[in-house]
Amino acid sequence: MDAALDKKPASGGLEAEIANRRTFAIISHPDAGKTTLTEKILYFGGAIRLAGQVRARGERRRTQSDWMAIEQQRGISVTSSVMTFERDGVTFNLLDTPGHEDFSEDTYRTLTAVDSAVMVIDAAKGIEAQTLKLFEVCRLRDVPIITYINKVDREGRDPFELMDEISEKLALDVSPVTWPVGMGTQFKGCFNLRDNTFLKPSREGAGGFEEEIRVNGVMDPKVAELVGDETLLETFRSEADLATSACSPMDIEAYREGHLTPVFFGSALRDFCVSDLLDGLAAFAPPPRMQPAEPEPVDPAEEKVTAFVFKVQANMDPNHRDRIAFTRICSGRFKRGMRLNQIGTGKTMAIQAPIFFFAQDRDIAEEAYPGDILGIPNHGTLRVGDTLSERTDVKVTGLPRFAPEIMRRVRTGDPMKVKQVRRALHDLSEEGLAQVFKTRFGSDWIVGVVGALQLDVMADRIKAEYKVEIGFEASPYSAARWIHGPKDKVEEFIAKNSAQIGDDNDDSPVYLAKSAWELNYTAERWPDLTFGQTKELV
Repeated sequence: MDAALDKKPASGGLEAEIANRRTFAIISHPDAGKTTLTEKILYFGGAIRLAGQVRARGERRRTQSDWMAIEQQRGISVTSSVMTFERDGVTFNLLDTPGHEDFSEDTYRTLTAVDSAVMVIDAAKGIEAQTLKLFEVCRLRDVPIITYINKVDREGRDPFELMDEISEKLALDVSPVTWPVGMGTQFKGCFNLRDNTFLKPSREGAGGFEEEIRVNGVMDPKVAELVGDETLLETFRSEADLATSACSPMDIEAYREGHLTPVFFGSALRDFCVSDLLDGLAAFAPPPRMQPAEPEPVDPAEEKVTAFVFKVQANMDPNHRDRIAFTRICSGRFKRGMRLNQIGTGKTMAIQAPIFFFAQDRDIAEEAYPGDILGIPNHGTLRVGDTLSERTDVKVTGLPRFAPEIMRRVRTGDPMKVKQVRRALHDLSEEGLAQVFKTRFGSDWIVGVVGALQLDVMADRIKAEYKVEIGFEASPYSAARWIHGPKDKVEEFIAKNSAQIGDDNDDSPVYLAKSAWELNYTAERWPDLTFGQTKELV
């Protein structure tokens, strides 16, 4: 059994276990190096013995976090996965999120389950569009950010220019922790400004770092020997002096409040500053935090267990048609076999076979603490947004569903397999991969997604997992909005517009508008109603 999965019952008390948890996500624009950094974090955390490469051949191409066939084929992450490992007495729960913008809703829900995030930035490109969007999501939830500026061993932008961009675009103070000694062809290693260690490359132009060498500051003569080039040495010393004097000093409170970001310059591919990043997460990142809930936030130190489902994944193991609810523990000490209330349904369920994750691999969880992510096998009982608790008076909040931006009609190739198609659409809609609306007038299924790539993934998964082929064709609708308002007005509206009413997976009524103009016109005609772009998951 992998060491990452060998989680024995802990001996510490609840508060000690909470203090030693770090639950974080990695966010980035596509191709910034997120998947490579994820693997190297697992490698330096002792969770895997060989760090694979996304673009390598054969088995090594199958990264630890990208387990779905389409992810392996395209070299992208399209679903969230969880990896748990321990390092130096700290339990890390790493939630790897989709990098592609077409899966931003899955990413948003994943970010509701973390206490901090690592933002990966390409040193040559700086802050890109998807990075900015994901950062804004983190800001909405007050998730503190550590920045990892990747690929400094390649030609890139000036380090100060990159930090100025972070400061200006994200309105964050920056506090550099590691600094590149040259970049691109002049790259000589990295320097940790906090503990005065020099990360020396194994050889010119190739390989990772050979060793960490402790020195007495940047002016130590040993640094001159390690750098070699006099001009580069002078530039590095000047930059390091300016970085420490002009930039903000590390302030853990300011970081955890979302005002400051520690910055690590490094190269995930060549192993530079990945271990430093892990040390930074252990030292700076907050332990499990209060979770938004009604009637009041859930305190991790509360003795009664409360948890919420932020993701459902069907068919992680297609041979067993499994359905796993990814569940974040918010408070209390969870023990296998506990009976928890499923808030909203009035039912209780015994959690007999909870699991810890390591991407697609898993192991039975005997117990878990706040910040831990459990997988709960179920057959449609649990849904995204569900709260599980020993209490009966609490509901975790803040998991919205967003109105789709692309609408397509489902086309089935074989009319004899309508039942399989219905089941597949229902399952994938509950996962959050897409939204499915059943029109009341006629018998169409309308699929709504954020980005076109979701349609490709949906068709690919239905073919692979349900053995049926589907296609998509133009839909007469361009927008879907949830209908809210006085019951009599909602019923009147639905009766008068039945040809453009559908039901979502929760049987909530949805107005299917044919154009933005029609949507605005309808909203003006029905001032007592609200046509919502979001819907709180219940």
